[in-house]
Amino acid sequence: MKIATRINSFLPKYNNDLNLVFKKFSELGITHVDLNYPEHVTNYSSEVMKDMLKDNNLEANGVALRFRNEFINGELGNSDVSISEKAIELCKSACDYCREINGEVVTIWLGYDGFDYSFQIDYVKVWEQIKNSISEIAEYAPDIKISIEYKPFQPRAYAFIDSFGVAFSMIKEINKDNVGITLDFCHMLMKHENPAYAASILGSKEKLYGVHLNDGHGLNDDGLMIGTNNLIKTIEFIYYSKKYDYKQAFYFDTFPVIEDPIEECERNINMIHKINNLIDRLGMDYFEKIIKQNSAVKVSDLVLEILK
Repeated sequence: MKIATRINSFLPKYNNDLNLVFKKFSELGITHVDLNYPEHVTNYSSEVMKDMLKDNNLEANGVALRFRNEFINGELGNSDVSISEKAIELCKSACDYCREINGEVVTIWLGYDGFDYSFQIDYVKVWEQIKNSISEIAEYAPDIKISIEYKPFQPRAYAFIDSFGVAFSMIKEINKDNVGITLDFCHMLMKHENPAYAASILGSKEKLYGVHLNDGHGLNDDGLMIGTNNLIKTIEFIYYSKKYDYKQAFYFDTFPVIEDPIEECERNINMIHKINNLIDRLGMDYFEKIIKQNSAVKVSDLVLEILK
């Protein structure tokens, strides 16, 4: 199982020294790294980064775009075409860096492509602009998986790509072999989605390119430790990732504001291994049998079996 975790949770504890963070990752049993781009790579060439990863027995899963400053009124869908073009170039640069460090996935979360007021944007224009932009990025880097991460809101009142349905419609229209979706557990709870639903559909179509594991209460991007609030949903989510042979890293996108980041990460690692072992112990056929019975009481029996 490939495991990655949130670098920004560890940086303050290690004097913002990325190499020290990587060393701790390796000690904890983290296997892969997702880098924010350009945030985490500004002072590190791809060759230096590759050496740092190798020295710490880590591999690159990929890079995730982080748009700041001039992009706060939109990234790929910005009404100012010059800014939209800068966003495209930043994504292409991220693809180059990802390839150079032997990563596989570039994750694009368009946090600022959205709106706060009625009549603020031309929805069709923005749809076409984002679609064409992602198509251009995918064509630029056909060897890299381009993954769209959606979120219903925050920082905008309404995100443009806000749900599984909208994200799936977008990738269907783009229709590129290397364009898929990253699912963030907490983002799906915020949209009142059942995370396993999206994981099963995307997994069956080989379009599940990324998984961000965390937990929450559904009203906010809480970033709680995995399995602490929605344990059964988490088990179901991981079951479908196993069923459809999800191949990328499970990324712990959790926010230890009060908690010590090391202790918090250890719990995430223990929990995902516990869930994985539980599924293996009960067996994939066992879960499949429960599902085929389409019975709430059999689901209750399953929960009781899990509690044994």
